[in-house]
Amino acid sequence: MNPQAVNNELPVTQQAESLPVQMEQKYQQRLARYTAAMRNEMPDRIPIRPFVAEFTSKYAGMDCQQVTQDYRLAFDAAVRCAEDFDWDAVVANMVYIWGTIPQVLGTEYLAVPGVGLDRDTGFQYVEPPEDEAWMKPDEYDALIEDPTGYLLNVWMPRTNRHLAGPGEVNSVDNNVAWLKGGMAMMQYFSAFGPQVQRLREQTGTVSAISGILKSPFDIIADKFRGYVGLTMDLFERPDKVLAATEAMMPHMLHVALSTADPDKQVPVTIWMHRGCVPFVTPAQFDRFFWPTLKPIIEELWSHGHQTLFYAEGKWKHHWNSFRELPEGSIIYHCDRDDLFETHKALGDRFAISGGVPNFLLSFGKPQEVRDFCKRVIDEVAVDGGYIMDAGAIMQNDTSIENVKAMTDYTREHGVY
Repeated sequence: MNPQAVNNELPVTQQAESLPVQMEQKYQQRLARYTAAMRNEMPDRIPIRPFVAEFTSKYAGMDCQQVTQDYRLAFDAAVRCAEDFDWDAVVANMVYIWGTIPQVLGTEYLAVPGVGLDRDTGFQYVEPPEDEAWMKPDEYDALIEDPTGYLLNVWMPRTNRHLAGPGEVNSVDNNVAWLKGGMAMMQYFSAFGPQVQRLREQTGTVSAISGILKSPFDIIADKFRGYVGLTMDLFERPDKVLAATEAMMPHMLHVALSTADPDKQVPVTIWMHRGCVPFVTPAQFDRFFWPTLKPIIEELWSHGHQTLFYAEGKWKHHWNSFRELPEGSIIYHCDRDDLFETHKALGDRFAISGGVPNFLLSFGKPQEVRDFCKRVIDEVAVDGGYIMDAGAIMQNDTSIENVKAMTDYTREHGVY
């Protein structure tokens, strides 16, 4: 008997009352599926969890400026995608920059759609020239002594033109910028809780991640010295670099733990940028990157939190180091590494996600996408422990037809 046909015969009031129950059942089923795969187990079928960013605006008929300048539109676009594609999990908003905040503060390291960029180009980080780095080479001692004080008193005023630091000429406008920036941050981050609940109640979709983490090494490379500046520092002042990464470790751990899922179901996510070959040598990875990240991951695991290694770029040179981590403590997200090699190297210890090439999803044919997904299902996901997703965050060059092909094929053929 068709349950849907029976439901349609119910009085309208009972149909309305049953909808939240149906959504909650769907949510619990998807949560069980997603968490089983992340724990390297075999769920009922392969979970689909696309990290969709500006793709959501394209699908919802908006441009990048709209979803960047009004996070409510970005939330709406994420919900619409979750609803229409019927995915198991999504990020509540992967277009995570809200343009109001950098505009209120006068942020120098971000370019925002419609403000310095074409309105349909995704937001960009601005890499400073070496001699204009946001942190000067002689400021390591200040960072090492008091990372929070350095961030507040030096880095924030230097990277945000509407702010004044200690000893600088202050004004009402400077004070208002601090106030408005803080209020905007509070408004934005407070809105994520209701958005997660909306995904659950309206679409039965799991919010894919919870928790903020970056490696101390990447903080220096991305936000302080810039890549070129850090590269020089690794040769000219390596002890200072190591001491700075060590000084930031407890702060990174605190942020990760305080923002992690209290139910310990969905993972903390670390965006891994510049700690791999060819950005650094294997020896530099072993000295600077890994010793100041590995203890954080182990500590998170001791509290019951998995970490999603969003391994942007190629990390195959460091797979043996990752195998040092406790079994099941991470989910390894494959970007530019060969997915099938990744599974052979790490799949016995950790779940794998991603690996569907972004260029294929953007410029390939739907049948090519289906063919690739078939191979993933047959070779990588055959014993469980795999989450279907692209290699990298999907922006607005991604083909809607190809995302649909990946979704539909996995739903049809990814059943255990």
